[in-house]
Amino acid sequence: MREIAVTDLAARAQQETAAIVDVREADEWQAGHVEGAVHIPMSQFMERESELPDAEELHIMCHSGGRSARVTQYLEQRGIDAVNVDGGIAAWQQAGLPIVTG
Repeated sequence: MREIAVTDLAARAQQETAAIVDVREADEWQAGHVEGAVHIPMSQFMERESELPDAEELHIMCHSGGRSARVTQYLEQRGIDAVNVDGGIAAWQQAGLPIVTG
């Protein structure tokens, strides 16, 4: 499974070349998420898989990297190019990167 550091992902996101999928639950999402990310909670993932962005590579994010790793592995098994975001939103915030709430 491939992983990406939050700082590398942030650089890609600024260039609008990163499709980010946040698999946290609704309350976690509302507390803070990456601007432009698509929200598909892991608990609803299989039912909402059709909502994945049409992108060459998907960056999967959760709180710290555990749930996103499972979703990344699932997507890889389905032949979808997915990358786990190492450290998740916690690492994103620790790096001082911006989030939006609500």
